[in-house]
Amino acid sequence: MAIEIEDKFDIPDEFQVPDLSDLKGTAGTSGPRTYTLIALYFDTPDLRLAARGITLRRRRGGDDAGWHLKLPKAKGVRQEVVHPLTRSTKTVPPELAELVQVYTRGAELVPVAQLETKRSVTRVLGADGEVLAEIADDRVKGTVFGEPPVAARWREVETELVKGEEKLLRRLGKRLGRAGAVPAASANKLARLFGDAVPVRPVTAAPAGTAGAVVVDYFQSQVAHLIAHDVPVRHAEPDAVHQARVACRRMRSTLKAFATLIEGTEGLQEELRWLGAVLGEVRDLEVIRARFAKHLSGLDEGQIVGPIRERLGTDLEVKEEAAYEQVRQVMAGERYFALLDAIEAPLALTARAARPAGPTLEKIVGKQWQRVEKRYATAQAMPDEAERELAMHDVRKAAKQARYTAEAVGMTQEAARAEAVQEVLGLHQDGVVAQQTLAEEAERARQAGEDTFTYGVLAGIEHETAERANKKFPSIWAKVTGQKATG
Repeated sequence: MAIEIEDKFDIPDEFQVPDLSDLKGTAGTSGPRTYTLIALYFDTPDLRLAARGITLRRRRGGDDAGWHLKLPKAKGVRQEVVHPLTRSTKTVPPELAELVQVYTRGAELVPVAQLETKRSVTRVLGADGEVLAEIADDRVKGTVFGEPPVAARWREVETELVKGEEKLLRRLGKRLGRAGAVPAASANKLARLFGDAVPVRPVTAAPAGTAGAVVVDYFQSQVAHLIAHDVPVRHAEPDAVHQARVACRRMRSTLKAFATLIEGTEGLQEELRWLGAVLGEVRDLEVIRARFAKHLSGLDEGQIVGPIRERLGTDLEVKEEAAYEQVRQVMAGERYFALLDAIEAPLALTARAARPAGPTLEKIVGKQWQRVEKRYATAQAMPDEAERELAMHDVRKAAKQARYTAEAVGMTQEAARAEAVQEVLGLHQDGVVAQQTLAEEAERARQAGEDTFTYGVLAGIEHETAERANKKFPSIWAKVTGQKATG
């Protein structure tokens, strides 16, 4: 993948690229060099890619013939994925189709338009002859496919950095502006060609400074985070599943905690819980496998007996890959696509969402922490130790909810307080879960006639981990609440 940094300008028919030989920080120019480009653009019939500023094309001519997928990253910055030219003119390479599946959501990719461009390129050179930037003067004929086809002609200029710095792009823009160029009204050629035919994605209307605006902005940031990790999850990239799962949790937490501001989201919360659980199966296997591998690497070889590395390594890895395959199937299914549509749909705000952000959100964050304290008091009132331990698990979940709620509105101190409680209780929970997993794996080994000594060693390590967390909790609780922990 490459990053494109470019600016686009609309120009009149009589425009001429000005003399750039004296441009500061450069050593002259070369060209112009002229050639013809023919690009066939693909999208869904309802232009889902164009609505996001994404272009997918098959282009012939010039120095970079091939398939090009351009994904917007920021104003003037695009990420480009290049694939070699294929014989087929109607079928998008699967590698590229997968990269936009999170946007196409099961809809077919079809040819939607063609651009024929006569391009005249002037290169801006550095002292050693390296190309710092390119200015492309394009005369374009565009055709939108349909009954009947619709054609248009125009002229535009693009400036793109090659090895230069962004300040060079600004200097080029000023020089072109003095020659009659103006910043382009459209983000790309396809957007200009389609015009009003490109659908406008609906947004949630929340006035600045209101509680609703803060919550909506945060929720949308988590939507973007999940979408950004769609392809990394499919490719099993490191930490991708974790990031996607956390985004699901944060969205669900936001909808739940701010239910007085956003209404009618119960079904969406359940769907986010579902996707989080699917991702969670993979994540839990990733974590537990890495955890056991670390423990085994710290033991003396004499303490490791039987094929425990295979059972806690290879066997768990096979389970992990099976779980990944399940994730991939889910992410190619209608339920997942429907969830993506739902999280991007406008949220229904209540009248309270229009209230000033500060006091409204502070009150909600305060109530979330009160839930933590109430659950803790309930847990400590239980005389049975096993029941009390289960209830402390609920305290951990409440602390996580309180943390996410505080983070959503930028209350860092309150978030840190909840996170401290969540983490120490999480260490205990992780130790308990690891012991349960070891007991299950040890039983399988025992039935296979294998020595289970090392399972006991690892279980002892995990027991000690859980106990250390238990002993640490009272001091953490006292620190964040000013109250002495009981029980």
